[in-house]
Amino acid sequence: MTTFNIAVFEGDGIGPEIMAPTVALLTEITKDAPFDFEFQTFPAGAGHYRDHGVALPPASVEGAKSCDAILLSAMGLPDVRYPDGTECVPQVEIRMELDLYAGVRPVFVQPGQDVPLKSERVSEIDFVLVRESTEGLFAPSGPSSVSDTEARETMVITRNISEKLFDFSFKLARRRKETGRGEGRVTCVDKANVFPALAFFRKIFEERAKGFPDIATDTAYVDAMALWMVQRPWDFDVLVTENMFGDILSDLGAGIMGSLGLAPSADIGDDHAVFQPCHGTAPDIAGKGIANPMAMILSAAMMLEWLAESSPVTELQTHGETLRRAVSDVLVGRSALTADLGGSANTQEVTKAVLDAFQARVG
Repeated sequence: MTTFNIAVFEGDGIGPEIMAPTVALLTEITKDAPFDFEFQTFPAGAGHYRDHGVALPPASVEGAKSCDAILLSAMGLPDVRYPDGTECVPQVEIRMELDLYAGVRPVFVQPGQDVPLKSERVSEIDFVLVRESTEGLFAPSGPSSVSDTEARETMVITRNISEKLFDFSFKLARRRKETGRGEGRVTCVDKANVFPALAFFRKIFEERAKGFPDIATDTAYVDAMALWMVQRPWDFDVLVTENMFGDILSDLGAGIMGSLGLAPSADIGDDHAVFQPCHGTAPDIAGKGIANPMAMILSAAMMLEWLAESSPVTELQTHGETLRRAVSDVLVGRSALTADLGGSANTQEVTKAVLDAFQARVG
C-alpha cells in the first residue's frame, strides 16, 4: 500500500463546504485501491488574516512543502483587504512561494452536456489553457508606482520561467496526443505586436519549439483568441499565455463549460503542485450547503493524474480518469445539479451522485 500525504487548505466562504465532501469522496473511492491518502489541514486564508494578521503562515507553507500534493479550496473575502487596499489572496502567494509557474486550466464539454454555446460541435471541445502563474503583470518583483495623478504597473517576463513554461506545455501536448485527447499542438497567446515583453515571450516560445519537432505550433494575439474561443473552441489543443491574459481567458473557458463551478485547475512547478477550483468563495451562499463541489472534485481528479506521472501506482491514473468521467455522467444525466447549473441539488447530494457514478463505472 502506497500512502500519499496531501496538504489541505480549506479556504474561505464556501471553501470548507466543498473541501470536506471532496476529501470524504477521495477517502471512499480509495478503500479498495492499492494506495491511500493522509490529509493534513493547514491554516491560511482571508479569514485567518482577519483573525491572526497573516494570510499564509510560514509554518503552513513548510508543512505543505513536505506533502506529496496540495488541495486548496476557494480563498478570499471581499471585505478583508491588505492595508494597500488589495484583496487578500493567499492562493496567489503560495504560487510564488512554491514557484508554481504553470497554471493548468482544462476546458472540456461532454456529449450531451448542456452549455451556453449552441453548436453540434460542442462535444468536441477539449483543450487546456496553460497560464504562467508567477510573473507577467502579477509579478511581485515588478515595481509599481501610484500617486494621485498616475498609476503604473510592470510586466515581468524572464527567460528562465518562460523556457520552463513552454517545455511544460509541449510535454503536455505530447501526453494529450498519446492518449488521444489532442492533436499535439501548442498555441502561444500573446500581444507581441504591442508589448516588447511579449515579443520576447513569443521569441522564447519559437526557440523552445525547435526541441519538440513532433508538436505543431502556432501563435495568436490574445484579443483574437478571445473571439475564437467563442466562435470555434473545438479547434484548440494547448494554449499557453502570460499570467494576466491567462487569468481572463480561463474564466472565458469556464463560461464555455457552463459555470465556474465546473472549472478545475492546477498550479504546477518543478517540485510541488496545488489543485484548486477556479471559482471564488461566494460568501453570499456560504453556510447554506448549496455550493457546487464539482470544480473541487475535478481538481482532485487532476491531482490523482498528476501523482500518477511520478508514481508506479497505475491505479492513480485510472482513478483520476474515472472520477472525471463520473462528474461528466452526473452532468449529462442531470441527476444532481446545483442552482448555477439549473438544478436544485445541494452540495452533499451532488457529491453522493458523483460517488454513485464512480462506483457504477468501476463495477
